[in-house]
Amino acid sequence: MDRGLEEAIKAAGGVTELARRIGIAQPSVSNWKRIPSERVLAVEAATGVTRTVLRPDLFTSTGDVTGDVDLARARIYGLLGALLTQAPDEKLLDRIASLRGDASPLGLAQIELADAARCTFVRKVEQEFFDLFIGVGRGELLPYASYYLTGFLHERPLASLREDLAQIGIERANKVAEPEDHAGILCEIMAGMARGDLPSPDNAQHGIFEKHMVPWIGRFFADLERAEAADFYRRVGTVGRVFIDIETAAFALPS
Repeated sequence: MDRGLEEAIKAAGGVTELARRIGIAQPSVSNWKRIPSERVLAVEAATGVTRTVLRPDLFTSTGDVTGDVDLARARIYGLLGALLTQAPDEKLLDRIASLRGDASPLGLAQIELADAARCTFVRKVEQEFFDLFIGVGRGELLPYASYYLTGFLHERPLASLREDLAQIGIERANKVAEPEDHAGILCEIMAGMARGDLPSPDNAQHGIFEKHMVPWIGRFFADLERAEAADFYRRVGTVGRVFIDIETAAFALPS
């Protein structure tokens, strides 16, 4: 048996318990030869066994992410960023409709999002996006850190984020209208760092996530799940909330 998988099973107290903790069927875990890349963060959070032990082929001894796991994180962040900054076009809806999932909380959330994409159409989602985030005067939700943390826009949380991004060499592009503390922009920044497209020195991802996302973005996604105007976007809220919970648990573990 693969050493990482063996350590995870031992830490959990058996195959059945490991399966229960990560929300999948026991036979699925029994059939693993090693921990699938898309399961590493969930298993790490459930067992406390570090990712470098679970899949040393994907993670270096310093905790830097390589390979499929980081790309999977980047895809989810990128999808959330795209959906929160503008309404999806037909091409993106078709891509979302093809998403697959499993019995884990994130897998189930992705299945529901795919189902919602298949049952809607572009004009309906455009109206939903308008009602949620733009509105006549303002939308139902204001997806900004400054608003969630202070009750006002363009406040200290935005200035603090800009300072921290500048320190690692990230600046807002001229064509981007939204401020950096917009939920979608933050997700795009995290996606870029995970892919390696944006600067990400040691612990930069953790620092940005812990300081500028954890204090508020989980509440935002929960509000999106409950928003009156949300139908398709209610499922986006669920994916975001569950994914942020996984990221929070994973980042909290010692490297």
